Amino acid sequence: MIARIRTACTLAALAAAPAALAAQTAAPLRGFDAYAEQAMRTWKVPGFAIAVVHRDSVVYARGFGVRELGRPEPVDPRTTFAIASASKAFTAALVGMLVDEGKVRWDDHVTRHLPGFELFDPYVTREITVRDLLTHRSGLARGDLVWYASGLPREEVIRRFRFLEPASSLRSQFGYQNVMYLAAGEVIGRAGGRSWDDMVRERLFTPLGMTASNTSTTAFSTMSNVATPHEERDDTVRVLPWRNWDNVGAAGAINSNVLDMARWVRFQLDSGRVNGRALLTSATFIETHTPQTIIRREAEARRANPYTHFSSYGLGWFLEDYRGQEIVHHGGNLDGMTALVAMMPGEDLGLVILSNMDGSPLPAVLMRTVFDRYLGVRGKDWSADIRRIRDTAQAQSRETERKRESERVMGTSPTLPLSAYAGTYADSLYGEATVRLVNGALVLDRGPSFQADLEHWHYNTFRARHRDPSLGKPFANFVIGADARVSALQMEMGETVEFRRADRVDTTATVRLSDAERGRLAGTFRSESPAITIEVTVVEGAMRLSIPGQAPYTLIPESATRFRLSREGMPPGFFLSYTMDGDRVARVTLEQPSPRPTLTFAPVAR
Repeated sequence: MIARIRTACTLAALAAAPAALAAQTAAPLRGFDAYAEQAMRTWKVPGFAIAVVHRDSVVYARGFGVRELGRPEPVDPRTTFAIASASKAFTAALVGMLVDEGKVRWDDHVTRHLPGFELFDPYVTREITVRDLLTHRSGLARGDLVWYASGLPREEVIRRFRFLEPASSLRSQFGYQNVMYLAAGEVIGRAGGRSWDDMVRERLFTPLGMTASNTSTTAFSTMSNVATPHEERDDTVRVLPWRNWDNVGAAGAINSNVLDMARWVRFQLDSGRVNGRALLTSATFIETHTPQTIIRREAEARRANPYTHFSSYGLGWFLEDYRGQEIVHHGGNLDGMTALVAMMPGEDLGLVILSNMDGSPLPAVLMRTVFDRYLGVRGKDWSADIRRIRDTAQAQSRETERKRESERVMGTSPTLPLSAYAGTYADSLYGEATVRLVNGALVLDRGPSFQADLEHWHYNTFRARHRDPSLGKPFANFVIGADARVSALQMEMGETVEFRRADRVDTTATVRLSDAERGRLAGTFRSESPAITIEVTVVEGAMRLSIPGQAPYTLIPESATRFRLSREGMPPGFFLSYTMDGDRVARVTLEQPSPRPTLTFAPVAR
């Protein structure tokens, strides 16, 4: 798009009277209001806002419905929503700015900027690049429950990802990954000398005039025009509480309104320029819109949209064709909010749709409808088409649930008394899960957001009914060992995660260490052969050892530099010894009973 000088009067009109834009509806959008309102009812969306940009002007901006079901406050173009994963394009643009400044290269190894960054596979740790972080080709499964509602800080979420086993090899296929974007945000912080949040505000929000946008839900306390999240559960639309998801940061923490986001769309359609000033070089901007990772287009997707033949991911953007045009877009979905930013650069056209309904197809429906109208295509009812596809999928889901119900073995009982299942279970990636016996029933606790009542299903399997119904009813299975004791808890968490029993440990210490002494011994340590990285941390005054793929061990001090490894069901004879150089750790030795080898680890520089 050729750069244009935006007049002060145009910007002033946009700032002063956004509601008037709806009265100046562009010809392709005449009658669109009625269609949008009907689609909103079809998809049971309480409220949404939309802005359309054409030829560098906001030609349409309007809110529909209400901010919160049961309350009268309407959605308008200034209503704030979460844009969720549409934040990723902002992160890629910031990396691009650092590339232009020579502070980062797209193909820098991540460890150049984050020396302590580590993944499960040492090869991937060594080879993964900044470009890989931004293009969903790390080979990792999503692992979102590490950050979601966990309260863990960003750096701890990234640290724990060294325990997530890969789902595929590096760069072999597309695999959507939020935590790699979180890591990209940390690269921005290190290379830019400011946090990701500060960089977004100073380098993008401010020059673009996005004065109503922020990167933290804590900002809502001083805002009045904010949408409330909703979800449909048991055929009823219900209000969801706002969660604090600040820890997802660069992957999806931005909150905004459609007028601010229209400025972002104009910036993108103007090839990274604002008011005639380039914030990105032409080469860097083009790189963000260039395919980097191929996305397989399966038969189901082709049936749902026969006008798209090729899909790929750039740097923070999905890239595909649609009716012969290039489409650049990114959606976002998080806790009762669904967002979509999309552009058709060949027509100098873009839009943003923000809604307060979880996982809603409405933004995609309206995107295709707007694009069709500008392309002169009439009569295609995307809402009806996608409704039929959604109905089929929901019918299949109900059938899957009925099948699972039919496989339940009635009349069984747990193998052991319920008290035997109570205890603490641990996983290096996801942390601890505590099972308690309360009033004759089991209760699962994985932190304040994940409390569930365990209802017996059959044998040693229970259904976890979360007290926050939006979290669902996953299954939990207890593993009974040969000694007739519970050894593990297997939980459905997108994949099956096994938490190992970790509560019955001998904590008798020979010596007592001060906080300062324990702190000096904490850190990350790596062995050369085999290539293994271990982590020693201090948790609530106790030292813990984490080894990839294993539940954490408690370190019991036998001296100031020698510790016994302890965990439920663990045989004796495992020790961790430190060799010190003054107050610094020179090396760490893991002693194991024969025939297991003794392993030596060197500290990893921070």
